[in-house]
Amino acid sequence: MPTETLLGIAVGIGLSAACGFRVFVPLLVMNIASLTGHLHLSPGFEWIGSEYTTIAFGSATIVEVLAYYIPWLDHFLDLIASPAAIVAGTIATASMVMDLSPFLKWTLAIIAGGGAAALIQGTTVALRTKSTALTGGIGNPLVSTAEVVGSVITSLLAIIVPILCLFLLALLCILVIRKAGHFFFGRTKIK
Repeated sequence: MPTETLLGIAVGIGLSAACGFRVFVPLLVMNIASLTGHLHLSPGFEWIGSEYTTIAFGSATIVEVLAYYIPWLDHFLDLIASPAAIVAGTIATASMVMDLSPFLKWTLAIIAGGGAAALIQGTTVALRTKSTALTGGIGNPLVSTAEVVGSVITSLLAIIVPILCLFLLALLCILVIRKAGHFFFGRTKIK
């Protein structure tokens, strides 16, 4: 497999994970990077890099970011954002994968891209739920800010240094899986 294809997959998975933090931030970053020539989209996905899409993604990003600062609305948005993040993650990966058959491209996009977005989105939903339970929703704006920052940083890392981004995402996944294991199964001593 050519290096360019592997890097495209790495960029796509990184952007997909960023969709788990915020659905539209990575798509806006992709759009701007494509318009400035820093990102080359797979054939059929050129629409992501158009000026009209900049307006759409920019508007959606502003609404999404601001809406998460409204305490009761943030949980409602999670219901909508969870499937939307998976779709956006799948599109982000598919738009970056070149030189693969359509079957392999979409299989990879659904499993790796949609999966990465789902894992991050699920983690943020759990974190917001825990924040609501512990602070009565007062701590949720802090969680929302961390999610926006996470989405921007992950999106930029995915484009600038995709291998480092994948490494950091792998560490995050290990941490989340360990935390989930401790939560569901408790700490067990191996004798």
